[in-house]
Formats: sequence, structure tokens, C-alpha cells
Amino acid sequence: MAESFTDRFGGVARDYRRFRPQYPAALFARLAGLCAERRLAWDCACGSGQATMPLAAHFARVIGTDASAGQLAAAPRLPNVEWRTAPAERSGLAAASVELVTVAQALHWLPVDVFHAEVERVLVPGGLYACISYGRMRVRPPLLDAALRHYHDVTVGPYWPPERRHVVDAYRELPFPYPPLPMPALEIGADWTRDELLGYLGSWSATIECRAATGRDPVASFAAGIDRCWPPGVTTLEVRWPLCLRIGRKPRP
Repeated sequence: MAESFTDRFGGVARDYRRFRPQYPAALFARLAGLCAERRLAWDCACGSGQATMPLAAHFARVIGTDASAGQLAAAPRLPNVEWRTAPAERSGLAAASVELVTVAQALHWLPVDVFHAEVERVLVPGGLYACISYGRMRVRPPLLDAALRHYHDVTVGPYWPPERRHVVDAYRELPFPYPPLPMPALEIGADWTRDELLGYLGSWSATIECRAATGRDPVASFAAGIDRCWPPGVTTLEVRWPLCLRIGRKPRP
């Protein structure tokens, strides 16, 4: 992957913050519990803070970095969270200063080898590295789930960047620098309205690229037919995403 940065989400940063799903609190409690100390965590490629903010409940300080200033501008403020505009491979953090490094739904956008060298540099001996991603959403009823799959695979399918294949593949083809630790099976869950579901589709990189390439909004076309799939009289539907977790510990000398 090239080290040049393409800001895919800065222009939709507010929608990204509003409509991207929230990770389960149990995930961050588990990660924090695996750390001997909780002085500093680094959330790399943090976007507008979907993983950064939950870390703040467990660590004295959290630094969230992203190459997109637009994304960081949309992030909320907390007294123990610092936001920095920085590429993944040049964090600006001191060597051996971080107890936990997280990268959530973003590793596929990064220059993996040089980023992992930065992870090795900034982690304390025995520190934890957590790569987090989630797969395709699943909803009920099956008719709506099938419509969403068609939108993902066909409507905007040609517009997914090549790197996105790693998300579909649960990052199995990407290198990981440390022996993996066992983690319990977790998933993201949400109860979403029709507008929240459509807002999420609008934050996809393929949707953004389709709009730019064609001048039309594929979400608007999808919305026109969603009422045929949405159960009558129902305000919210349960949405689920399977979590893919790759967790490892930097060896001690």
C-alpha cells in the first residue's frame, strides 16, 4: 500500500461521527484489563473517535491520531484525550511510552509494514497492540438484509477501493507482528431507525466514490425502495456486525 494519504472521509466527518456504529464497552474493558499499566493509549487512524472515546474511561491519557484534519475536527473533546493530525507511521510519540495501541476499522488504509514498525517503537515492553475491524452488517427481516447486500455488492460494489477487500477477508492476508492472544467472540449491536441506517450507508467509502464518479446519490435510490423491505409499524431494527479482533503483546526483553 502506498504511503501517500487520500482523505476519503474528511468531507463527511460529521456524518461519520454520527452514523458509524459504536464498539461494545466490553471490548475496551477487556483490552484495558490486559495492560499492566494504564498511563497512555494510542488510537491510530482514529477518525472522529469511535474507539478513542471509550479508551478514555480506562486510561489516564489517550492520544488519537489521524491524517485527516477534517475527521479530527468532528471528534468530541474530553480532558484526558489529545487529538493530533499525524500519519500512522509518524505518530510523534516517544519511544516505549504507550501501554496500548489500537487501530479500529482502519488497518487496510495504512502502510502496514511501516506502521507496525511504529507500533513496535512506541509500545512499552509487554505492551498490547489491538487491531479491530467489523464485517458486513446483518439485519432482519431477510428481505431487507438481501437488499443491503445488493447495495454493498452491486450498487456500490465497483466503487469499493481495493484495500477494502481486507475488511471482507477479516484482515487474514495482512501481517500481524506479535503472537495472537485469545479473545472472546464479540459483536457490535445497534437499534437503528430508517434514517440512521441510510446515514450509515452514506458514510461508506464506496458510496462517497460513487457520488463523485457518477454525480448521483445511490443512497437516495436505495431509500426510495426501502419501505418495501422495512416491516410496517416498526420504528427501529436490530443491526449486528461481527467483530474481528487481532490482539498481540510486544515481547519483554
